[in-house]
Amino acid sequence: MKGLAVVLLVAAVVATTWGGTNGTVEGTVKVKQTGETLPGATVAVVGTQRGATTDEEGRFIIANIRAGRYDIRVAHVGYQSRLLKNVLVNPDLRTRLAIELEQSDVMMDEITVTLEKPLIQRDVTGTTYFMSGEEAALLPIENAVDAVHLKPGVTLEGNVRGGKATEVLYLIDGLPVQDVLSGGNTATLPNSSITDVSIYTGGFEAEYGNALSGVVNIVSRTGSDEFRWFLRADKDNLFGNTQNNRTTDVEASSSGPILEGRLHYLTSFNGVFTDTRWWQDFEHFFQSPIDASLNGYAKIDYLFSPTLHIGAQVLVADRKWRDYEFDWRFNLDGLPPQRRTASRVAATMVHAPSDRFSYTASLSRYFLRSRIGDGPKENVPANDPYRYDFNLRYIIDGQRSWWSNTTQESYTAKGDASLKIGADHLLKFGGELTLYHLNSDLLRYEPRLTYFGKPLVNEPQLDFSSSYTYHPRSGAVYVQTKTDVPDQGVLLTFGLRYEFLDPTADRPRIEAIAKADTGFDFQVNGSVPASVKQQISPRLGAAFQIAERGYLFVNLGWYFQHPLFNYLFAGLDRVALAKGVSAITGNPDLDPERTKQWEVSFRYILPLDVVASTTYFKKESTNLVDTKTFIPGDSKLAGSYGFAEYVNNPYGKSEGVEIVLSRPRGAWITGELSYTFMTTEGVSGSANEGFYIAQYGLPPARHVYPLSWDQRHSVKCISSLSLPGNLTINTVLDWHSGRPYTYYPTSTGFTKINSGTFAQNNARMPAATTLDIRVQKQYRFSGAVLTFYLDCRNVTREENVLWIDSNGRIGGELNDPSGYAIGRRTNLGMQIEF
Repeated sequence: MKGLAVVLLVAAVVATTWGGTNGTVEGTVKVKQTGETLPGATVAVVGTQRGATTDEEGRFIIANIRAGRYDIRVAHVGYQSRLLKNVLVNPDLRTRLAIELEQSDVMMDEITVTLEKPLIQRDVTGTTYFMSGEEAALLPIENAVDAVHLKPGVTLEGNVRGGKATEVLYLIDGLPVQDVLSGGNTATLPNSSITDVSIYTGGFEAEYGNALSGVVNIVSRTGSDEFRWFLRADKDNLFGNTQNNRTTDVEASSSGPILEGRLHYLTSFNGVFTDTRWWQDFEHFFQSPIDASLNGYAKIDYLFSPTLHIGAQVLVADRKWRDYEFDWRFNLDGLPPQRRTASRVAATMVHAPSDRFSYTASLSRYFLRSRIGDGPKENVPANDPYRYDFNLRYIIDGQRSWWSNTTQESYTAKGDASLKIGADHLLKFGGELTLYHLNSDLLRYEPRLTYFGKPLVNEPQLDFSSSYTYHPRSGAVYVQTKTDVPDQGVLLTFGLRYEFLDPTADRPRIEAIAKADTGFDFQVNGSVPASVKQQISPRLGAAFQIAERGYLFVNLGWYFQHPLFNYLFAGLDRVALAKGVSAITGNPDLDPERTKQWEVSFRYILPLDVVASTTYFKKESTNLVDTKTFIPGDSKLAGSYGFAEYVNNPYGKSEGVEIVLSRPRGAWITGELSYTFMTTEGVSGSANEGFYIAQYGLPPARHVYPLSWDQRHSVKCISSLSLPGNLTINTVLDWHSGRPYTYYPTSTGFTKINSGTFAQNNARMPAATTLDIRVQKQYRFSGAVLTFYLDCRNVTREENVLWIDSNGRIGGELNDPSGYAIGRRTNLGMQIEF
């Protein structure tokens, strides 16, 4: 409760818009016949109480409008009113309107104009993509988060511009939904409750922090004075064949008024129940479903006045599943079940005291619990190796020694403020404070393996067990400016972000004492308090109009990310240190990981509303997390195997070119065609790589090498074809050149074939191609829309390779089918809106 009180105090005193959810509509109103500015015209956002009146120069500003599409009505006595339909408001951006009213002495019908979204957004100097919830729902993807995989510079596995997958920040309504211990996204919204998805793959502004490679922000819809209901269901096993996952996907949502004009609600639910691609093995051990995911979302918004409203929301996500491993296929019940439950409650206040100043304060609590294994920890057979078959291929008896109960709780106060200065300057500033409560109880033993995957059954297992409770805290403040000189065609941005992390922990002094038998004794001699980590990251950008339809964009930024908390705290508990150092020990004095990135982009509007763009980017990363090992020999030696400690030392770099042709609007067909050439190199591919390389008795990399996600060439084609009769066909075609793997052959699984020295990622897998199609047909009735759709993945049934062992065998010694990506899957579904 003490932490909550601190957060409440910060939220109360910080004058701060809920970043990432609201935008601004601004512009001028003029007289069509003379071109003179028109003071006193009213500009109203239809369906809301938001609006403005033009000043003496005919200008108006309506700040803090929730992202989405709106109708805007402009009127003045003595002039024919105009209704602008389908005005798009993107989060964090300004929508500019140039409106002309015709003089009229008599009453005339209102002029209706349907606006299209701008072909080039000048406000954004970095690489940013916006996708509406309606556009995302038409694509053959699982959910809105998957939209990031469709963009240039993103690999098949979701690495953005050469960064690790954990370097992408995932937000819902501007607040993170991250696993701060292990990394990754932990929740998403049902598709029917999404209004906008913003994807930043380079050059994001100072408002966003704790991310090195990209930001994905999902913005939820808001209820209105019209009731809306939505129902959807689909299945992939309606055709009777075995090429399915036995998956059922259902979704429902409802929104509307509680008090008309004042209080609105939105609720949504999504459930996915599947037996996975391995159901023919799973059905011998477990009841269906093998993997069940539930996502729920609810929010209310109360409008006190046209300029002040408050909102509250609840987000829940629950998933229960079992992993599949081919060498366990005869003993699948020996793998522990897993469950992850997340919830978030948040409250916001949005206030626009004037046309030029607005702010928002928000308070949220996020809770995540992760479980591995059933029952108490004492029931897990600790350090008890399971039994292999005679050839050491399949595990035929026993239980994996892995049990975990982890909770993450975070309280966040966050806010932003926007101030329009004059006609051409925008100042945005804000801050956030997060208090964490982390509890982790882990029992984990792993068998010692050779580099080639063969178990050393007579050797003691590696002990990764750990138990800790810590209360770190982090915070940030930022300022961001934009100066727009439209007469010169120039836009300049500058941002500065200050961040800190206080681990509130001690680092043990561990001393390695050599023994005569090539082993070590490790002694803990006191502790050292971890220091508070602070950093400042500047962000600069510029946009220049260099031709009537062409723009040049330049962006330079420094980015920081706190290490995952498991890297800081694992293995530091007194019990673990008293009985001997764990295999990998955390380091609460780790510095933030750092990336410097710059990019240059040229964008030009071609005929038929086609936009061509070319972007060159370069990234250099330092302070990445790896392990420093204290190991007396390779994995075949007896005695103490030592331990590893997380440290900052690896270096990574990536650079590339993205070429894009897009047609975001137009009749019949829209879409995007992109080509990316990119190189990604470093001296470590993961935080644990150094530990395992040393365990195998192999030399660590002494020079940069291609990392495992180094996809040199990628081609992506996304198209949407609108046909008569409300029939649409949406296709996604991906082609990626092969990723690296290490060719280091063996004939026995224990010793190498004499074919040269060990070199990481010295070979390449085959290229991968995937074609996905979604076809849907709509039937419109009075007040309702009924839709049938067919969603087919990997239409051509390509056998795309996912992994190859060191002997060059796809799927390894067992011909594991997981060496290939999933084959063709077809979902048939229907939905109704009314």
